[in-house]
Amino acid sequence: MHSILDADAAEYRESLGELIEHFQRLMRETRRLIGRSDRAEREMQALAQQLAYRASHDALTGVLNRSAVIERTTRILRINSAVMIILDIDEFKRINDDYGHPTGDEVISGVVGCLRRIVGEQGFIGRVGGEEFTVLLPGHDPASGALLAEQMRAAIGDSLVVPPVERSITASFGVSFNEVGTGFDTAYGLADAALYRAKRGGRNRVEFADR
Repeated sequence: MHSILDADAAEYRESLGELIEHFQRLMRETRRLIGRSDRAEREMQALAQQLAYRASHDALTGVLNRSAVIERTTRILRINSAVMIILDIDEFKRINDDYGHPTGDEVISGVVGCLRRIVGEQGFIGRVGGEEFTVLLPGHDPASGALLAEQMRAAIGDSLVVPPVERSITASFGVSFNEVGTGFDTAYGLADAALYRAKRGGRNRVEFADR
């Protein structure tokens, strides 16, 4: 139409209508491509979050894994004191041997459920071995840490029932109090030594670390 010098109004109107229709098609296609791009970006963000979660959490229980426990404990102890609790399910190998690994997994999940009810938002829970867990309580003093450990022990021993396990399910606890600046290895080593004493002392008990 631009090259036709004697075109009348009707021809211009028809040409303009075709141009508008073409422009509208382009806009619809642009919106479709933008929508697809936004969906792809949201999916990538969700995937990145999922991968980050899997890298730092235990697949069975959803609590922190060992590497995440070390990283978070190290970060917290740089700026705050904290109580570290290590617990180990008593005679767990016998449960696996007698009832099978699926039942063992249910016991592990049940223990974590007990810990979550006691700990709440006061600290964080990690699984550092097959049947071994840690609880870090930032800002807690020795007395409150020992009290919470005893509450955890009682919650597991008194209320945890996992059919078809017929024997009582119990756990032993080691507790250490750690000043600001304590390294992870020191905090863990002290609590682990206390846990070992609890095991030797008959299991299903709480022992506090000697400094």
